[in-house]
Amino acid sequence: MPPGGGAIRVLNVAEKPSVAKSVAEILSRGGMQSRAGRSRYNRVFEFNYAIGAQACHMLVTSVTGHLMELDFDDRYRRWYSCDPAELFHAPVRKAVPQDKQDIKRTLEEEARTCQWLVLWLDCDREGENIAYEVVDICAGANRNLNIWRARFSALIPREIHEAVQHLARPNKLFADAVDARQEIDLRIGASFTRFQTMLLKDAFVLDVSGEERNMVLSYGPCQFPTLGFIVERFWEIQAHEPEEFWTINCSHTSDEGTASFIWIRGHLFDYSSAVVIYEMCVHEPMATVQNVRNQEKLKYPPYPLSTVELQKRASRCCRMSSEHTMKVAEELYQAGFISYPRTETDSFSPNTDLHAIVREQVDHPDWGTYAQRLLNPEERLWRNPSNGGHDDKAHPPIHPTKFSTGENNWSPDHKKVYELVVRHFLACCSQPAVGAETTVEVDIAGEQFNASGRVVLAKNYLDVYRYDSWGGSLLPTYTIGQQFVPTSLTLDSGVTRPPPLLAEADLLSCMDKAGIGTDATMHEHIKKLLDRCYATKDANSRFSPTNLGEALVMGYDEMGYELWKPYLRAMMESDMKSVSVGTKSKAQVLEGCLQQMKACFLDARANKVKLLDAMGTFFARSNRPINETQNTIEVVRPCGACNDSEMLLKRRPNGGFMVGCRGFPQCRNVVWLPGSLAEAAVTQQICPTCVPGPVYKIQFKFNRRDIPPSFDVDHLGCIGGCDDVLKELTEMSRFQHHNQTTTPARSQSQTQTTSTSGVRQGAPRQDLPTGSHSTGQFANQHTPAVNPQGRGQSQTPSGVGVRQGTPRQDLHTVFRTASQFANEQQTPGVNPQGFRSTHTGLTQNSRNASSSGEVLCTTCGEACINRTANTEANRGRKFYKCQNPGCGFFVWEDELDNVAPRGRGRGSRGGGRQASASASASAGRRGGGRGRRGRGNADADGMTFVSATGDTVHGCCFTCGDPSHFANACPNRGR
Repeated sequence: MPPGGGAIRVLNVAEKPSVAKSVAEILSRGGMQSRAGRSRYNRVFEFNYAIGAQACHMLVTSVTGHLMELDFDDRYRRWYSCDPAELFHAPVRKAVPQDKQDIKRTLEEEARTCQWLVLWLDCDREGENIAYEVVDICAGANRNLNIWRARFSALIPREIHEAVQHLARPNKLFADAVDARQEIDLRIGASFTRFQTMLLKDAFVLDVSGEERNMVLSYGPCQFPTLGFIVERFWEIQAHEPEEFWTINCSHTSDEGTASFIWIRGHLFDYSSAVVIYEMCVHEPMATVQNVRNQEKLKYPPYPLSTVELQKRASRCCRMSSEHTMKVAEELYQAGFISYPRTETDSFSPNTDLHAIVREQVDHPDWGTYAQRLLNPEERLWRNPSNGGHDDKAHPPIHPTKFSTGENNWSPDHKKVYELVVRHFLACCSQPAVGAETTVEVDIAGEQFNASGRVVLAKNYLDVYRYDSWGGSLLPTYTIGQQFVPTSLTLDSGVTRPPPLLAEADLLSCMDKAGIGTDATMHEHIKKLLDRCYATKDANSRFSPTNLGEALVMGYDEMGYELWKPYLRAMMESDMKSVSVGTKSKAQVLEGCLQQMKACFLDARANKVKLLDAMGTFFARSNRPINETQNTIEVVRPCGACNDSEMLLKRRPNGGFMVGCRGFPQCRNVVWLPGSLAEAAVTQQICPTCVPGPVYKIQFKFNRRDIPPSFDVDHLGCIGGCDDVLKELTEMSRFQHHNQTTTPARSQSQTQTTSTSGVRQGAPRQDLPTGSHSTGQFANQHTPAVNPQGRGQSQTPSGVGVRQGTPRQDLHTVFRTASQFANEQQTPGVNPQGFRSTHTGLTQNSRNASSSGEVLCTTCGEACINRTANTEANRGRKFYKCQNPGCGFFVWEDELDNVAPRGRGRGSRGGGRQASASASASAGRRGGGRGRRGRGNADADGMTFVSATGDTVHGCCFTCGDPSHFANACPNRGR
């Protein structure tokens, strides 16, 4: 449909496809054409129209809610990519996600050919924010667009035509307020959610959902205060102690009926006092009427309907959840039957034609008669609605916009919500109910009692608003000074009752009063609690916390932070309003709020033990392997290898600690910490000596059994190289490790292929600076370390590259003294036992035995005892174990003779290439085949490599079978 002469092209964008279609149908009066856009769900409608005196060719299309998403840069999106504290200042960007690229292309293509852009988004803050997302896309394609805003509250012809003829400009302040809220919620939610989930999920058995491994322990600035209301009421109930009380009840029956008198004291908790007063009344039972009051009482109709009130009344009257109520109300709005359902306004504008809205309902079979009475001046039933005192300046209160007796596609809930909206509107335009109330006060032996009765004189709005009731009892006639003897006078007992669990309507009221969320988001926060298994809702729509929800609130409460209280969020919501009216800037609010919440986050993380203790009250500790538990990482210092990232304190899969570069695997810089460490935590203290800085000191806690008595278990140390205590403990840890594990023989060329990084060639490694070692020189110019028993060890690069052995390996290696080593080298290649030796000076033997044939423990040197296994898998199999109860040495008897040297037939070459490889190489080929990096089975001899992140790397060289290197670093490669 081409535009007429002089007509301009106007691109109209609505928030949803159904709204776009309704707007197009109303403005075109059915004379529109439709074509597909880039997105099959968002069509383009075309027709001619006149805005004032300007002829226009209208193109109407839509988005589907928010067009853009706010998220962190790619580097920070993965859960373990950074310290969660960094998310408070990490870069964020707003971009169109992949699933909405087609909508973006449609807007860009249509905007290039248009002169005007008219925004038909919902007229609230969220809608204004979406409007500016559309503006960013369209203005990017056509900078000359004239941008307008259509403001409407209902999809009815009167509203739509008036909106397009009175276009305004979009409100940037509203959009800024939403941008501020989105960024605050993203940063706070992501940081606390990652912290909670990484700390707690794998540490405990959380049997709260079927998919425990995918569980997210989310934190939301609105979600947690909402949970706080539920937990606080639950704690009130738990803390309640029933207390018995006593009260005096009095009744009097006459020809006109029965009156029940209530003791003015209410009740007493002291039984003796209650009995004394009761006996006084029994001894002098004559009652004297002291006062009779007759007065008119009015019961006023409700205020016009706001979003929160709609949710509360639907919960009470229709037994519908707030989330489902809003879903149904949104569908009724999009179909044109009610006005916009997200509004804080509870007062009608004086310009609203209320009579016209009532007139549309006169033909309804249920409330049509009442509508006719309301419009009849003789009935004197009409009364202008009361002013509730709230006006969001965007939408009127919720009211019916189209007559219906029920549509074919309506569910029972659609009928309930539509009926509630109509009856509420008719009621708020009606006179209050009128009643006559009588109060009679009597005296019995000096004690005061009273009775009340009520008669409804005119029901008025109660005739149509069946959700309210106002009844009473009719009292007999009494006069002042009249005396009578009570028909009954009893002393009754009872017990105090705790308050009930929070109902959904009560929870909404708490959120509304505290300023938690907006009218349009409260139901979402409640639903999130149920989805996250933080709370449950019973058949009476009452909430109670789950163990998980209560544990989280308890943990933060024990820290002394009221993150579960509404105050912080209420302040944030107040700041958002300030942004929307221009009294505060977006940058001001972001800076103040995020600074405050980051301080809370850091304090909470420092006191995480209290959160763990609270969880331990409700849940059992997990027995999962330790490498399944991801721990919070903490920055120690800048990385001196890549100069692009930070070094982080991490826990290794084997339980040890390391400081590694965040840039792994691109940067493999790593500092291994002593194996005697039990706990480690980065502090805020900075080392004044070490550079490049800042280098944060670490609070270490060592295992007492693994360090000498002269060292303290607790130590505040630095990994930069200035800490002599940490150096000594690191060296001791390595020394002990070499005593407990053994490196199989390798040629000199093989030894050189593993660099000091320990991650094969070229991988940088940081080590704590250490002193020189006093060692003797041997005949072959090799310098093995000497252990306390006098046995030599192969000098192998310690740290990452050290192969970790099991006690079974120690039996396969016989350590010799320096003199033995020198003597053996007099006969190159052959040792006294007949096995060919390597250039490292280590000899392989089939059995670690004494001269008497005993098997000796390689840890403590004691003779081992022989036992027979009785387990199902190894029944009858013999093994050796150390006699010392404190020693963990163990080896199977049939494995003592399995260490026959086997090679690849290159013994004649001499030099570093031996005819026999180590027994571990042979075992590696048998167990792992062609080992691949990071995959495959563990080596058969129990040896493993450790990567720069502390993860175990399995496999061996498939060229020579040696597990100490891979094929690309094999010295025999190409020979």
